[in-house]
Amino acid sequence: MSETRIKGWSRTEMAARAAADIPEGWAVNLGIGLPTLIANYVPAEREVMFHSENGVLGVGPAPDAGAEDIWLINAGKQPITLRPGASIVGQADSFGIIRGGHLDLCVLGGYEVAANGDLANWSTGKPGEAPAVGGAMDLGAGAKRVWVLMEHTTRDGRPKLVERCAYPLTALGSVTRIYTDLAVIDVTKQGFLLRDCAPGASHADVQVKTGATLHRQ
Repeated sequence: MSETRIKGWSRTEMAARAAADIPEGWAVNLGIGLPTLIANYVPAEREVMFHSENGVLGVGPAPDAGAEDIWLINAGKQPITLRPGASIVGQADSFGIIRGGHLDLCVLGGYEVAANGDLANWSTGKPGEAPAVGGAMDLGAGAKRVWVLMEHTTRDGRPKLVERCAYPLTALGSVTRIYTDLAVIDVTKQGFLLRDCAPGASHADVQVKTGATLHRQ
């Protein structure tokens, strides 16, 4: 595979690609990091309710520079805006939304996703990382669907889509779809199923970068 031939989607293009697939009317949690960009790519006229586990239902796009409100942040402490009709709730109520099965979808970042849908996204064992799994465990178990938004490989080229996760797990068998810089991939009973490729990429190109069998439609 030619590394120069395949540019892949940028991080903002990945977020926009995922945003376009969210159906009207869904309540959606956006995990810390890359998934928060998704809120920037859902037009105001579309009814999608973005949830943040620190107690917001109705998160809007990021504010313009200089227009930040220090009292409005997401779970990653990034400044946010509110959509019309948004609600601010206590954290216990916010986790009640998660644990009660009221989220249609959560979109999380990931270190690894296994072919059976297992997710590892909170620790690689390096010093200074998050001391515990946190709310991602609740989201992985409580949301009706889990999508993962992440780069296809690590910085040193190792696959993040694998046969079996090597890192500590966040949730078992929860992931249903993955968006990367190279492809959109569903997790099925048979394993990874390629749905779409980035411009210039083929099934063979994506398979080379994937640590498990990548089935075709």
